[in-house]
Amino acid sequence: MAYLVGVTVLWAFSFSLIGVYLAGQVDSYFAVLLRVGLATLVFLPFLRPRLLQGKQRLALMALGAVQLGIMYTFFYQSFVLLSVPEVLLFTIFTPIYIALLDDLMFGRFTPIYLLSAVLAVVGAAVIRYDGVDSGFWMGFLVVQGANLCFAIGQVGYRRLAADLPADLPWHNVFGWFFIGALVIALPVFLLFGNSAALPTTGVQWGVLAWLGLAASGVGYFAWNQGATRVDAGTLAIMNNALIPAGLAVNLLIWNREAELSRLLLGAAIMAASLWLNHWWRQRQRMQPA
Repeated sequence: MAYLVGVTVLWAFSFSLIGVYLAGQVDSYFAVLLRVGLATLVFLPFLRPRLLQGKQRLALMALGAVQLGIMYTFFYQSFVLLSVPEVLLFTIFTPIYIALLDDLMFGRFTPIYLLSAVLAVVGAAVIRYDGVDSGFWMGFLVVQGANLCFAIGQVGYRRLAADLPADLPWHNVFGWFFIGALVIALPVFLLFGNSAALPTTGVQWGVLAWLGLAASGVGYFAWNQGATRVDAGTLAIMNNALIPAGLAVNLLIWNREAELSRLLLGAAIMAASLWLNHWWRQRQRMQPA
């Protein structure tokens, strides 16, 4: 849980940094490529290929391609089609995808996970619903593509980790995750990128460096490690904890308008969903086998 909380704080800055300094100014495909490339460089020195079999390396690369490469391609494009509040609003469905996919991959059905995920979505909607215009459908679908990719990556990582040794030094194999993402990000930039819209200021380069080295490099490693140490309900809920955290950063640092009462109410609903999930797990542990 500590991993997920720490990364939530780290990622809380990302929405505002992208919306303020990059969206509409720097080519989105280049931003994805640079983030993934820098994150790859963080883990390449630690990579030990012999620790995984060929199929396991390919599986980890595939997860990186989906969770990071394809997801970022959707995610950055969404800022071109939608406002930042709309992007935040449409990310609230990720917990439901996680709850359903986790049950599917592990061959079970856990209603409490789905219920807690739906509560997390309700809480996030209370915080972020500002209404949408009539031309939002394409942007909505793009964000859902990003949400689904992010959910598949997290649940797939949990499934892969369950089949690998518990003492596996993940920092020595996680480079494959970013290599897989790079396999997607590089050709996408070459095919669709706009070389005339590269960063032009030191601030833009600095933001991209922060997003690549810290938010992506450190963030995705810690987040996925945290995903293997909690149940699916907690993971689903924590996916929406970014919304109040991101709004708090926006309010405190950039002084953007936000309705504090809605922020507190939505956060309370999400906290209630986390408590409900924790209560159910404690009750399950107390039941005789």
